[in-house]
Amino acid sequence: MIRSPIITVMTDAVMKAARSLKRDFGELEALQVSVKGPGDFVSAADQKAEKILREVLEKARPGYGFVLEEGGVVEGTDTTHRWHIDPLDGTTNFLHGLPHFAISVGLERQGQIVAGVVYDPIKDELFVAEKGAGAYLNNRRIRVSARRDFATSLIATGVPHLGKSGHATFIKELAGVMVRTAGIRRFGAAALDIAYVACGRYDGYWERDLKSWDIAAGIVLLREAGGFIADADGGDDVLGKGSIVCGNEAVQSELLAVLRAAR
Repeated sequence: MIRSPIITVMTDAVMKAARSLKRDFGELEALQVSVKGPGDFVSAADQKAEKILREVLEKARPGYGFVLEEGGVVEGTDTTHRWHIDPLDGTTNFLHGLPHFAISVGLERQGQIVAGVVYDPIKDELFVAEKGAGAYLNNRRIRVSARRDFATSLIATGVPHLGKSGHATFIKELAGVMVRTAGIRRFGAAALDIAYVACGRYDGYWERDLKSWDIAAGIVLLREAGGFIADADGGDDVLGKGSIVCGNEAVQSELLAVLRAAR
């Protein structure tokens, strides 16, 4: 696995925050839960994990900025670096006792995502990637699926829920994809969806209305695993548009074509 100083810093921060999340996951009934928007919940566990991540990363790399799910944008004295952090990707799963969620940390340097860590504390699966150094799951190098036949591909997506826009567009896209593939999955954690494409569990994935902290780490994971990534319009502004279509070269290309035809 990658042992660079920056990956070591990111991994240490994620592991420390994960210990807190695991404790809280085991005591769901004691969590204080507040509502910050329709269908969008934030828990005490979420806020605690974000605080831990910020403290550890600030100590290791003073001056770096932050883009935080809960804390918003924090400008740093080093304007060339900033962290994109989702302390609990899959909050709704977490709050319902579903053991499928993750911590996601991506590092942006001069406008490019150059390192990413996604950790699933329940399955103890650590996905790491650094630009030019490959992508790994725990200590094993990972690659995207080699499957080229769209009809036998397993595709992941995210379903817009209460408070989200794009329901009509999604229904059209879903109708186009589901009749052409072996199956569609919706697990409710975007960072893990992308990580699963990177390691070949899914052949492709698409979703709209995402934030940078949902996908920053996944971008470098996927690219270092040999994957292809675009926004929903086929461009390269994934972070800016908050949409993603990814997979190996063949599947991603066909998935983009199917989505365009469906709209």
